[in-house]
Amino acid sequence: MAGTFVTGSDRPEKGVIKLGFMPLTDCASLVMASVLGLDEKYGIKLELRRQHSWSGMRDRLLSGELDAAHVLYGLLYGVETGIGTPATRMALLMNLSRNGQAITLSRALAAQGISDLGSLAAQLRKGTRRFTFAHTFPTGNHAMLLYYWLAAGGIDPLREVQVATVPPNQMAANLAAGHMDGFCAGEPWSTRAMLDASGFTAAASQDIWPDHPGKALGTTAAFADAHPHACRALIAAVLEAARWIDESTEHREATAEVLSSPAYVNAGRGEIAARLHGQYANGLGRYWIDPDPLQFFAGGEATFPYLSDGMWFMTQHRRWGLLREELDYAAVAARVNRVGLYREAALMARVPAPFELLRTSMLMDGKVWTGRNPDAYISSFPIHRPMPAGA
Repeated sequence: MAGTFVTGSDRPEKGVIKLGFMPLTDCASLVMASVLGLDEKYGIKLELRRQHSWSGMRDRLLSGELDAAHVLYGLLYGVETGIGTPATRMALLMNLSRNGQAITLSRALAAQGISDLGSLAAQLRKGTRRFTFAHTFPTGNHAMLLYYWLAAGGIDPLREVQVATVPPNQMAANLAAGHMDGFCAGEPWSTRAMLDASGFTAAASQDIWPDHPGKALGTTAAFADAHPHACRALIAAVLEAARWIDESTEHREATAEVLSSPAYVNAGRGEIAARLHGQYANGLGRYWIDPDPLQFFAGGEATFPYLSDGMWFMTQHRRWGLLREELDYAAVAARVNRVGLYREAALMARVPAPFELLRTSMLMDGKVWTGRNPDAYISSFPIHRPMPAGA
């Protein structure tokens, strides 16, 4: 099938794809698609370009310096809806991962008896000082997960704490320097903070939302519309890589070895491997095998661009006043998430694709998200502040 695709009328419109990625464990399927030669199988060549910040990634994607990117789900929707930047039509080609992020708190807080959300909230109520927490991008996954976690503990993230934006690979160093009290970021930077004894893992992101969407493979709508065959080839290659990674412990170990290279994540293999295998330690003496670890494939579930996932990020943007207008959330998600392209690529890669476009999730506070009635969902939170329409 792949040979027919490459040589026939569906030949990719562009042979070399300039693909941005951040030095994070969850860039793995993009890296392995290149390393394993799966890109060439589908008639393209991935030119991987390491980035240093999510804002830089966004700007290079919008300028055309990058064709596509490993990108925060929430960042993509923030650009689509014009939060902090002129609205630009975007395209989400597939999910790249689920689970596997973490909220890390400083050892200084642990010395004060803070070990979880409940004890953090109790300390905040004493009002001795205002704590500072960092995320990686204002509309991104880590900001929304951090805000959700704090709010579930009765802490208003926009009034009771200070928040800062810090590139993921600078999180552990800033925590060690005492510039913040905690952060939410992707791996291996939570592990780095734990191993250097500057922080401890207070919550894995899957504790907040089991099987939540992680990073996405994104591009502009203009690129996707002009290069549908190249996008299908890109999705198919990454799908095969994701399946390969999840196939065995040995494949995950090999992936950790590749990612440790300075060209990719530039971190110790051991820092990457443990949580890639689902092996967790919090830095305070607790060890466990996580039932909902970082996944890249999961039988095609982890890669499918569910419309309800995109809608959830928009509800949280609205919840926190980032999104000024009420939207037709389902219509925006249907426009952004290129389910048709994904399904065609899945056929090429012989990967099963779920039939339903919405999925049901229960988050840590017991609230159920189905993708239906998003306005009621936003209003159901005790802590929320969507701005009035037209503000």
